[in-house]
Amino acid sequence: MSGGLIGLLDDVAALAKLAASSIDDVGAAAGRAGAKAAGVVVDDTAVTPTYVHGLAADRELPIIRRIALGSLRNKLLFILPAALVLSEFLPVLVEIILMVGGAYLCFEGAEKLRHRLHRGDGAEPDHTVENGVDQEGRVVAGAIRTDFILSAEIMVIALKEVIDEGFVSRAVILVVVALMITVIVYGLVGLIVKMDDLGLRLATSGTGATRSVGRALVGGMPKLLAGLSAVGTAAMLWVGGHILLVGTDELGWHGPYAAVHDVEDVLHHVAVLGGVLGWMFNTLVSATLGVAVGFAVLAVVSRLAGSGVARVGGRRR
Repeated sequence: MSGGLIGLLDDVAALAKLAASSIDDVGAAAGRAGAKAAGVVVDDTAVTPTYVHGLAADRELPIIRRIALGSLRNKLLFILPAALVLSEFLPVLVEIILMVGGAYLCFEGAEKLRHRLHRGDGAEPDHTVENGVDQEGRVVAGAIRTDFILSAEIMVIALKEVIDEGFVSRAVILVVVALMITVIVYGLVGLIVKMDDLGLRLATSGTGATRSVGRALVGGMPKLLAGLSAVGTAAMLWVGGHILLVGTDELGWHGPYAAVHDVEDVLHHVAVLGGVLGWMFNTLVSATLGVAVGFAVLAVVSRLAGSGVARVGGRRR
């Protein structure tokens, strides 16, 4: 009897270790998948605060909460099931969709870069609206529509990273990614939009030192948003170009990726800095490809639209 109990406890312990290992694997895979979508995450974080600019301070966080819930609904109810079905029955289509998303990232980055060059800044367009229930509803709906495109890119990039996992593991990992990305993005957005309120309070009611901090926070908000936009633009061009570079290899055109890989191998043999130089070369090639493809797509879209302004995903630039 005691031997059977000990054996049962050993089995339970083994299952517990297996479950813990699986959780660790899921967490690690979700982390890798989420990291691949970093460029889109930064862009999403930079764009969303503009939707609540001009609203009453006490309505900012409730609206961000509504947008976050809409984003989560986009990811879990619409994008995730479609991604899982495609990855199970038409995995090659996932690569094609990913490359289309990569080209879209390049287009987005090129459009932002053009705006920055023409206007001399990287500020996002102002979505300032009047207060009111109807206006808030329109703001939330517009933000959720824009989020759908960004969320689809994030989920497909993450899916490509874990497409070799089993169906259940794939589903769990993507759910974790969806939750993790949504919490990170909208948590940061909430922090960003309240920083100027905190700064204003410190600047008007604090002591000499805290007033200086408050003024710095208020004055630093535009610079922070501009910095996020610049990083997001660079990341989109790099990530989009890298997706296209790797995707051509996955679909059978091995020349471009092989050429880059050969140069990376040579650079890796450089003492001390080999790894860094290899990464920098790959990044430079990916970003250059992203810029080239982005401006090519931008030219086609501008020609089709009949002007230099394109409306994409509900955002007008």
